[in-house]
Amino acid sequence: MNYPVFDSEYGEDFLKAITKLRNGEEVAEFMSDMFTPAEARTFVSRWKAAKMLSQGTPYVEIQKQTGLSSATVARVSQALQFGTGGYRKVLERLKRR
Repeated sequence: MNYPVFDSEYGEDFLKAITKLRNGEEVAEFMSDMFTPAEARTFVSRWKAAKMLSQGTPYVEIQKQTGLSSATVARVSQALQFGTGGYRKVLERLKRR
């Protein structure tokens, strides 16, 4: 694995734990236990930004709707364009549903 934040026994174990969750409710329960409400809101806002960016929404509109800083929106955009492809994979899979 070439993702430094997960490149440890516990990082890999965390990723395996997520794959064991069976449905959205289990994911929500796990995430609610794992993260503070503020952390969860941040993740949701970043996800919303990724979806909006993939639809061509301007940065300023994304900032208004999410409350994210321009730097965070730019970071999400960079990840969409040049990252590992994680956002794109999930966005594509959700389109197919």
